[in-house]
Amino acid sequence: MWLVLGLGNPGARYAGTRHNAGFLVLRELGRRWNLPVDRKQLGALTARGQLAGEPVLMAMPQGYMNRSGAPAGALQRFYKLPVERVLVVHDELDLPLGTVRIKQGGGHGGHNGLRDLHDHLGADFARIRVGISRPPPEWDSADYVLGRWSDQQRELVPRAVDQAADAVEGVLSEGLIAAMNSFNVRPRRPKARGNKNEPDTAAVEASGDATSAVAGVKSRTTPSGERS
Repeated sequence: MWLVLGLGNPGARYAGTRHNAGFLVLRELGRRWNLPVDRKQLGALTARGQLAGEPVLMAMPQGYMNRSGAPAGALQRFYKLPVERVLVVHDELDLPLGTVRIKQGGGHGGHNGLRDLHDHLGADFARIRVGISRPPPEWDSADYVLGRWSDQQRELVPRAVDQAADAVEGVLSEGLIAAMNSFNVRPRRPKARGNKNEPDTAAVEASGDATSAVAGVKSRTTPSGERS
């Protein structure tokens, strides 16, 4: 069984804020698979059933973002799941708005939800990172993530949520490495004319992403200071 955690803040006050991207993705998965995430269990709202052919427990911790770890740890211990079977969906400042990436392990990068999960689960859980972009220089990051989408940003949110839900399904149905190779590859750029022997740099970069992802999973180690 997989434990799929969506991170966010509970309550109407935080509904529709950038920090609640993880909640949006789990709601979309619940809609797709007829698994409403509404059962109260160990400090989270949960749903248990089949998703993409795999048994799954979806959970949205209800102790606010910086207290996500205790409910997550309680669920992991109750179901006796290894950390390799924990998949966390969260917002990511370091990715452009609408970008979705899959990652195994890593640091918390200042994300309070990930920081608390590290304290209760360790750092080796897999992540679905949903890009929300960084705020303008004059904005405080905390105010930005707790703010609501602008009208322009809101147009991109449904597509990002849909892609992140696809990524969760990909990890469960195909495995982590195959899903990384599908979702983490950058688009190819056309080669310059008249230089047929020049390597396709975009393809090389994409290959490097996949190779490093495989190496990261095999070694289960993360360089000190790496951002999540």
